Amino acid sequence: MRSVFFRGCAAVAVASTVLIGGIANAEPKHGIAMYGEPALPPDFVSLPYVNADAPFGGKVSAGEVGSFDSLNPHIQKGRVPWQLRFLAYESLMGRSLDEPFTLYGVLAESIDVSDAGDSVEFVIREEARFSDGSPVTVEDVIWSYETLGTKGHGRYRGSWAKVASAEKTGERSVKFTFNVEDRELALIMGMRPILKKAQWDGKDFEESGLDDIPITSAPYMIDDFEAGRFVSLKRNPDYWGQDIPFRRGTNVIDEVRMEFFADSTAMFEAFKAGALTSHRETNAAKWEQQFGFPRVTNGDVIKAEIPHKRPSGITGFAMNTRKDIFKDWRVREAMIQAFNFEFINEKLNGGNQPRITSYFSNSVLGMDHDPAQGKVLELLEAHKATLLPGTIEGYSLPVSNGSERNRAGIVKAQDLLAEAGWEIKDGVMTSAEGKPLNFSILVQSGSSEVLSILNIYTQALERIGVFAKVDTIDGAQYRERIDGFDFDMTYTTRGLSLSPGNEQLAYWGTEAAKTNGSRNIAGINMPAIDAMVQQMLTVESREDYLAAVKALDRILMAGRYVVPLWYSPVSRLAHAKELKRPDYTPAYGDWPGYLPDVWWVEQ
Repeated sequence: MRSVFFRGCAAVAVASTVLIGGIANAEPKHGIAMYGEPALPPDFVSLPYVNADAPFGGKVSAGEVGSFDSLNPHIQKGRVPWQLRFLAYESLMGRSLDEPFTLYGVLAESIDVSDAGDSVEFVIREEARFSDGSPVTVEDVIWSYETLGTKGHGRYRGSWAKVASAEKTGERSVKFTFNVEDRELALIMGMRPILKKAQWDGKDFEESGLDDIPITSAPYMIDDFEAGRFVSLKRNPDYWGQDIPFRRGTNVIDEVRMEFFADSTAMFEAFKAGALTSHRETNAAKWEQQFGFPRVTNGDVIKAEIPHKRPSGITGFAMNTRKDIFKDWRVREAMIQAFNFEFINEKLNGGNQPRITSYFSNSVLGMDHDPAQGKVLELLEAHKATLLPGTIEGYSLPVSNGSERNRAGIVKAQDLLAEAGWEIKDGVMTSAEGKPLNFSILVQSGSSEVLSILNIYTQALERIGVFAKVDTIDGAQYRERIDGFDFDMTYTTRGLSLSPGNEQLAYWGTEAAKTNGSRNIAGINMPAIDAMVQQMLTVESREDYLAAVKALDRILMAGRYVVPLWYSPVSRLAHAKELKRPDYTPAYGDWPGYLPDVWWVEQ
């Protein structure tokens, strides 16, 4: 949506030790780490990146482009304010933004993983309550997991299929037993949102929209909303967990308001006028050139650049390999060669944004671009027959001379297309069967920066006889077509964490490739990817885990599924001067769980 380093010199120590060893809980504990032990002791006071004495009060408001027609963020159907998933629901455990996949108790007071790692048991806190004052019960937990796993959003279904049983083992304890070997499952079971079972009695969970106001277990409750325009969340004054260590000093702001706008321009103007208290800017040139408005110059708005150590993920134009025109890797590489990154980056960002050269750029997880060696090579050799050129030998993106012509890239693209059986006839790239290499690029309305990129890119494609039509549609149509994989190419962004695991199968696994509504947008169908993810989930050492991730990264990059754009090693966040945050920034930086969670308003 989204942590290897601690303060100062301790950063290196944590990064090198947290991935050593296995999950070894011989008895109930306050927290759990994927490898090694949690950094914080059982008696920790608060998270290290939180002000435990932050004052209560105030209001924050942020904008979103688009609309919404549902308040249930856990189902496939509908458009939902994205923050509801994080602000309105509590889980058994909570993720630290300063450690790779380390969880501490929230609704659960303890976690106990079996020695074999084939089951996990949680004990629910006696004081845990829903926003209506009723206790959180084992029945609520089991119902939530089963319902989300069978009727909920696709993100929940994969892990539920790996659960053999969920059983009540005591008045406040619940145990999940697994049917596969998967080291990550114990942690995943701690991170599912807990819903109140009784609220959904006699209702169709999958069809819920705006009529069902969630009964929450988190610090915030929905106070007011207007369909498609805004949602207001108010802090629950009776929230049960304000003094547990994981929550101490967090969620102290009284009101969190989400405003919706037709496009990014209208949203930015609202921020400039003071209608919003924060604004994230992804365009480096705009950050430098358009943030000199009066509220910045007079000090009412602060420009903050918040560093992070999380992977870049992948952002760019995904090619749908389910379509015949993009089945051949040489055609996909031609699309990458024709994309003049250096020229576009200079035009739109002043040349200030680094390119995504790996799905895990900006982190220790990123692949090397030289020939594979050691454990990475061993893993890839087992699948050598199915891997694309560059996976083992090394793959790097093209680098142009920065001129608009991009002659070298254009020539390379033409050569690749010729190898794939295409040739230019009457100015049009044509197949042996006489079909033109034309396609559409699906874009959601309001994406002005994406359209600026495509204006340059499509002109470059015309130089090789490829004519791409940009198809701009509203959010509802866009979601429907993406879920049905009804597109040729589309803009996509997929954030990745410092602890990749099961979710990688949802992003690019073979099963997800054929499942409508999945997040495998490009239709990637490489069994070697499934094998690398399985390796990640079962190894017991840091070295083996890193090798598996780097091997996965190589397969994805050499697959040429996306024309990569850029990333930023900092988050550019402009905010009202009254909004304050701790001096220490966690490794994940500005990420879900950071704003508004650890911020406060200075009255």
